[in-house]
Amino acid sequence: MVAVSRERFEELVGQALDTIPDDLGQMMENVVVLVEEEGEDPDIWGLYDGIPLTDRVDYGGGEMVLPDRIYIYRLPICEGCSSEAEVVEEVRVTVIHEVAHHFGIEDDRLHELGWA
Repeated sequence: MVAVSRERFEELVGQALDTIPDDLGQMMENVVVLVEEEGEDPDIWGLYDGIPLTDRVDYGGGEMVLPDRIYIYRLPICEGCSSEAEVVEEVRVTVIHEVAHHFGIEDDRLHELGWA
């Protein structure tokens, strides 16, 4: 396990989001990325909770809709890594994986692309 403070971990999540190409980042719609200590399943490092962009037909029906949520779980990632460099890489992979779900890319395709 690697001890990474919540503040540092949030910085790493921000840095991972900054690696997303600008044209894709601008396409992200009504989604918020949150750092949580852990999720319901301790083996999950991140979670996308929402309606992927590819499935948004009349999303919200013209009404205000709460944003989709991407959760990045600090403790499971820290527990699964043996160095801060590994935490940095796993945060990056997890953020990209969950953002891909926002764009409608499923786990099977992410595995094919090497992001799962």
